[in-house]
Amino acid sequence: MTYYMSKTLAPGFDEAVRRTTEALKEEGFGVLTEIDVADTLKKKIGVDFRRYRILGACNPKLAYEALQLEGNIGTMLPCNVVVQEKADGGIEVAAIDPVASMMAVDNPGLKKAAEQVRDKLQRVVSRL
Repeated sequence: MTYYMSKTLAPGFDEAVRRTTEALKEEGFGVLTEIDVADTLKKKIGVDFRRYRILGACNPKLAYEALQLEGNIGTMLPCNVVVQEKADGGIEVAAIDPVASMMAVDNPGLKKAAEQVRDKLQRVVSRL
């Protein structure tokens, strides 16, 4: 089982971030955090890195349901979506597969919630 789903896009990096954020909104997600990995690595350790953004996406309703089922599941939230520049110039958008990431949690109710989130994230990636 793979731990993510992805799609390669032709548009520029900033356009891919914008489109991804919009597609997430259409599925009920908000972006709680946005980490510019290249900028952070440059500032913290002085290295150059390709454009790489981590979007911390959260669907409040589904997050609430998951937290009701498993009190410490917040350690696995939010769902990360990565937009990154590839060596060939393409832009890849990859989203975590919450079903794969939550396999370590022994809670059948949580698996159903994770499947709902996975379906939404799959639609986000497919829509791009």
